[in-house]
Amino acid sequence: MNDHVADNHNLIRVQGARENNLKNVSVDIPKRRLTVFTGVSGSGKSSLVFGTIAAESQRMINETYSAFVQGFMPTLARPEVDHLEGLTTAIIVDQERLGANPRSTLGTATDANALLRILFSRLGEPHIGGPQAYAFNVPSASGSGALTVKRGNKIAEKATFSVTGGMCPRCEGMGVVNDVDLTEIYDENLSIREGAIKVPGYTADGYYVKLFASAGFFDADKPIKKFTKRELHDFLYKEPVKVKMEGANMTYEGLIPKIQKSMLSKDRDAMQSHIRAFVDRAVTFQTCPDCDGTRLAEGARNSKINGVSIADACAMQLTDLAEWIRGLDEPTYAPLIQSLSDSLDAFVDIGLGYLSLDRPAGTLSGGEAQRTKLIRHLGSALTDVTYVFDEPTIGLHPHDIQRMNELLLQLRDKGNTVLVVEHKPETIAIADHVVDLGPLAGTKGGEITFEGTVKELRASDTLTGKHFGYRAHLKDTVREPSGQIEIRGASAHNLQDVDVDVPLGVLCVVTGVAGSGKSSLIEGSMPKDEAVFIDQSAIRGSRRSNPATYTGVLEPIRKAFAKANGVKPALFSSNSEGACPTCKGIGLVFTELGFMATVSTVCDECEGKRFQASVLEYKLGGLDISEVLSLPVAEAREFFADGEAKTPAAAKTLGHLVDVGLGYLTLGQPLSTLSGGERQRIKLATKLGEKGGTYVLDEPTTGLHLADVENLLALLDRLVDAGKSVIVIEHHQAVMAHADWIIDLGPGAGSDGGRVVFEGTPRGLVEDARTLTGQHLAEYVQ
Repeated sequence: MNDHVADNHNLIRVQGARENNLKNVSVDIPKRRLTVFTGVSGSGKSSLVFGTIAAESQRMINETYSAFVQGFMPTLARPEVDHLEGLTTAIIVDQERLGANPRSTLGTATDANALLRILFSRLGEPHIGGPQAYAFNVPSASGSGALTVKRGNKIAEKATFSVTGGMCPRCEGMGVVNDVDLTEIYDENLSIREGAIKVPGYTADGYYVKLFASAGFFDADKPIKKFTKRELHDFLYKEPVKVKMEGANMTYEGLIPKIQKSMLSKDRDAMQSHIRAFVDRAVTFQTCPDCDGTRLAEGARNSKINGVSIADACAMQLTDLAEWIRGLDEPTYAPLIQSLSDSLDAFVDIGLGYLSLDRPAGTLSGGEAQRTKLIRHLGSALTDVTYVFDEPTIGLHPHDIQRMNELLLQLRDKGNTVLVVEHKPETIAIADHVVDLGPLAGTKGGEITFEGTVKELRASDTLTGKHFGYRAHLKDTVREPSGQIEIRGASAHNLQDVDVDVPLGVLCVVTGVAGSGKSSLIEGSMPKDEAVFIDQSAIRGSRRSNPATYTGVLEPIRKAFAKANGVKPALFSSNSEGACPTCKGIGLVFTELGFMATVSTVCDECEGKRFQASVLEYKLGGLDISEVLSLPVAEAREFFADGEAKTPAAAKTLGHLVDVGLGYLTLGQPLSTLSGGERQRIKLATKLGEKGGTYVLDEPTTGLHLADVENLLALLDRLVDAGKSVIVIEHHQAVMAHADWIIDLGPGAGSDGGRVVFEGTPRGLVEDARTLTGQHLAEYVQ
């Protein structure tokens, strides 16, 4: 009994995990240690760490909370596992981008802005008010009325109040103002009931138009061009007011403020495609002329500490801001200054010193967002917590990986359990314990192939063990370019008037430390009509989207099913006639919980298959449509290559997915579950059939195992040999060593970068060895 208790205190025990492709996995994970989970892409690492361990911890917390709200919240589905014990509270630090709210910045996403506002409210001259006076999300407000306060036998009356906020009234704290093209908003020759409003969602027979028509402020049957000035103003700009519609009290508001709130207040990338197209067509955005894009009211901009306003402070590079804060000599507020200084130093230590606090949160990369989340926990007093990281080295130069490793060890040394899903040897090397999954991906993976120390891993015969010491070699000969793209005077972001020639017809790698200006140079300066940019951004689409729909392979598959069974192709679409009526073809039923995360459960009617039972009676090659969508891409390619199910168009497209290393994905896997690297590679697969052209890839090794990197290099070679130009923004030394040409930016990040510090062959970079990249590449190949 005592032994069992001791184990429970020192181990997280997983028995019989079967989530996704896991095959009855059992593993003991030491607590208060750093454990790295590795293996080829799709081997089951994330299913074990996130889908089982972290998911069960979150489920238990949810159930505890449910008890307080008396069962209001539905129970989260338990992971497919026989037994779990020894769990502690899990804090997940993943690669999900920070919220796309346009009001959110790097400063508001952390404690830095709050501390800075307090500092200015104490030391700013002239003094304008409390911390809210420096907050661009707080508007100024004032009012008057009869407020009575009874004190003894007397009544004191106070008739006015005011709140000083820091929000710029012109742009409402957004930093940009918009100019609306009214001709794109409505057709003046039509009446409201005839469908004059051209805004998406405002159909002639819809709710909004009924509300406009019944409000009584204008004649809904009269063409808008015949409206009086008052009627046009009420139609477009009227403030919210209560009206009667079909006997119910409703709120009427002018069309412009209504679309301002419902559409224009959202980040463009978060909009649905048809809404985004409308906004691009109807609205022009420009920097707010009143606040010059700072988002702040005049008072906040004019209140300064030693000549620096809060707007100036937020615009500083974090390394410069940290130095300025340390230079403040204010003994009275020393604890506040020290706290702010520590917070800013954490940004610098984690490799984000090149950013500024006014950087919009939605523009941070996945790696930058993950490191920003980590900062929230560095100063935490919590111990015995399980921290779960999803490839924290993404987007990091080898120089920056060393600092990330130090932070992971700091969390461990505070008495926490640190679980890391990772492929980079530099991070695997610092682990106390390594769990290797495989042996391959998808259905050929899902097993524990190794557990033990790093030294034991090196000696093992697993795929990771064999590749742990792998080093790509410098080429003896490199390809000659067939041309070049000239970039002249590039000055986007931190670029310092850069002139560079990017060679064509070869494999060109652009590298440098994080924040040195690589993406600004290539994505921001290259002519958009001369290259296809393939990044890791989210693939726009609904929760119905999957590899089959995104690549277009579902279309020939549906036609093949229809031809084999003599029925309509629409039956084999989960978005059309064949969809399960209960879940509408999604396979899941979603429960909105308002302020909590939405809960999804498998549909009871179709058991997650997404189709009506009658549709599943139709077969092709012995499989129904749901079984085909459950096939891994590699198996599906073979299925459609020969035999009764032979469909050449489908087999060709699926072959492209295999070529980019995605053979383990299932055809019906939701795109929302893909990692950044998988999203990038599925985009690349859709472009492989095109002839000619220049491809720009942003860190294609993201999420790739060491063995997968070899396959990627072979694919890049095939692209170049087929006549394409390939430009890769990358930190991985194996890709650098394999390049024909390297452009290295630096020497540092932010204002310390933005210059080309080397152009030439990989061998030349190694022999030069003056840049950080050259030093790390020389160490790698030697």
